[in-house]
Amino acid sequence: MEQYKFGSVARADAPPISLQAVWTADNGRIPPWKGDYHHDLNTQLSYWPAYSGNHLTEAMGYINHMEQNKANYKRYTKLYFGAEGIAVPGVTTLDGTEMGGWIQYSLSPTVSSWLAQHYYLQWRYSMDRAFLKNKAYPWIKGTALFLENITVKDANGHRKLKISSSPEINDNDLSAWFLENTNYDLALMKFTFKAAAELATELGLKTEAAKWSKLLNEFDDFSITNNDELKFAPTLDYKESHRHFSHMMAIHPLGLIKWEDGAKAQSIIKNTIQLLDKVGPDYWCGYSYSWLANMKARAKDGEGAAKDLEIFAKAFCSVNSFHLNGDQTKSGLSKFQYRPFTLEGNFAFASGLQEMLLQSYAGFIEIMPAIPAEWKDASFKNLRTEGAFLVSAKKKTDR
Repeated sequence: MEQYKFGSVARADAPPISLQAVWTADNGRIPPWKGDYHHDLNTQLSYWPAYSGNHLTEAMGYINHMEQNKANYKRYTKLYFGAEGIAVPGVTTLDGTEMGGWIQYSLSPTVSSWLAQHYYLQWRYSMDRAFLKNKAYPWIKGTALFLENITVKDANGHRKLKISSSPEINDNDLSAWFLENTNYDLALMKFTFKAAAELATELGLKTEAAKWSKLLNEFDDFSITNNDELKFAPTLDYKESHRHFSHMMAIHPLGLIKWEDGAKAQSIIKNTIQLLDKVGPDYWCGYSYSWLANMKARAKDGEGAAKDLEIFAKAFCSVNSFHLNGDQTKSGLSKFQYRPFTLEGNFAFASGLQEMLLQSYAGFIEIMPAIPAEWKDASFKNLRTEGAFLVSAKKKTDR
């Protein structure tokens, strides 16, 4: 059903998916947030199921939108940051013009880095070398150049932003700013330089690849507790419920901390997820459950992923299946009990199911890596992997 919705609103030659796309709530009013583009999570999650779901043509609407607005983004980059390269406002109009809002997310310096991942995924899942040369690498290079220009080195020689934040953490308050990199900004910057080096190498640009690799190595490690739990920032542990899992970007969607990397990475992933569940869902909304299902699938926890997807579908959606953000059952699954309709939770749900069925982000293809034991029979047809392979599989258990 979610893929049907995706097919209804994603076109290569049409505007990308906004908060509500072609739909609105049934209350006779204009939609919340007026249908603009929020790049602090909403647009990104909406395209998660495009790649393994084998809908790359439809996903090009997102890329084409960014390509068409690139000159406007560069104008904004010079105006606001006084720098060359590519930065994107976190909240924009249809033509990419900044709309404002809380500075921490509406004018964040790492928005273009999160958008860069979609260029990267489009390349990895298509292996289209013309796209790599003409669109993917130029965007990622422009983002890397911007980050190189605005970061500085601290006393230890580690590269950082002069001031850092994490979406919606401490809201629009002075305490929302940090003098050290948050794990959110750090993950996105590391991803940018890692991807830039990889794509430059693919294109035979050895000097540029070496430059990006050098810059990547100038960043510090992620901030974790003594119990291997990711923090928001070096000075702020995860200790209160929050709907935006920004501190966990390195786990998913960026895949910089992978289960496949061994015991240390597994400890960080497992303990960070356990802490998230322990602190609880008081201030989660529907997309939080969908996002967490993706993370649990990456941790090979099929039962946990399925449980979170079931909670999303039963408690955070209307009878017509659309995501309403708050807990509609009022059963303690969130203190949010409102009903603003947005789409990203629906599409992150589809992505979570795909992650349970097929994974390829770690450099190899893994079939049904995270399905619950009670799923005796399961099948899928023509899902797509990195490397541009189509995979179909069927599991049948004799009873």
